[in-house]
Amino acid sequence: MRGVVMHAPGDVRTEELEMPVILEPTDAIIRVTATCICGSDLWPYRGAEPIRAGGQRMGHEYIGVVESVGGEVTRIRPGDHVVGSFVASDNTCEICAAGYQSRCVHQVMMGSVGTQAQYARIPLADGTLVVTPGEPSADLIPSLLAASDVLGTGWFAAVAAEAGPGKTVAVVGDGAVGLLGVLAAKQLGAERIIAMSRHADRQALARSFGATDIVEERGDAGVARIKELTNGLGAHSTIEAVGTQESMEQAIRATRPGGHIGFVGVSHDVALDGAELFFSSVHLHGGPAPVRRFLPELVDLIFQRRIDPGAVFDLTLSIEDVAEGYRAMDARRATKVLLTTD
Repeated sequence: MRGVVMHAPGDVRTEELEMPVILEPTDAIIRVTATCICGSDLWPYRGAEPIRAGGQRMGHEYIGVVESVGGEVTRIRPGDHVVGSFVASDNTCEICAAGYQSRCVHQVMMGSVGTQAQYARIPLADGTLVVTPGEPSADLIPSLLAASDVLGTGWFAAVAAEAGPGKTVAVVGDGAVGLLGVLAAKQLGAERIIAMSRHADRQALARSFGATDIVEERGDAGVARIKELTNGLGAHSTIEAVGTQESMEQAIRATRPGGHIGFVGVSHDVALDGAELFFSSVHLHGGPAPVRRFLPELVDLIFQRRIDPGAVFDLTLSIEDVAEGYRAMDARRATKVLLTTD
């Protein structure tokens, strides 16, 4: 089969790889019908994260059709069309039962498996995969793929930030997760949504998802602008969807005392000032999104065509052209790249 391997920063290739096989009785093998490049894939691409010696399989977002299952899989059957989280989980342990499947006691990060490929092994298949209500039509494929990570992550960020009726929500980050955080905040009933973005195409998409205001300033100037828009108080709810020192500081400082921050950007070299955090009096909640918690609801919303998160994909390429996809996202010529596997 064909699959994507990163060998060094900036060096990503599509290669011939061995077909996956069932290793555990709880595994399933799926034929991947669509996969994509995540903003977090750019960290190793840019040299900000180490790459495994000998090459690193890439990808953690996926939808597909079940090909075979292990002997202990009872809920998933060959032929099912499925969506899965970027973290495999049993969905039965105490942590999963509390709604934090991304920290399941048996969790497997799908990035260690690699789903930018024609086929993939899905560990803990019964707990990880959600069966769609029938074969999805072509127009739903991008949205279902978004549910595998970026939609679920943006949704968790909005929930963690307690976005809801009467609330003003600020969104730091205009990548796919931040944009879908806007969509989630709107669906959760937020009254006002402030998207922080300097890119006209992303601003337009944010507005289509429900943003009421755009702030182009960053850092202290961005914080000042948000406070200006909120009677000097700051946002009730803030989504942090970047993972840098600047973005985290901006999120904390843009949130009013008693407000909530949902942080889902993968943190890189972020250090919080304890005194500043103490006197900010904000709630800070986040981490790897428990996408599996939200998947059934999100799949239902997508099939009802009540949301269109697939709009974040603005470039579609064959898996054979994956190097161009990484280049486009790295240069911000694309917000998110969908990869076809045929």
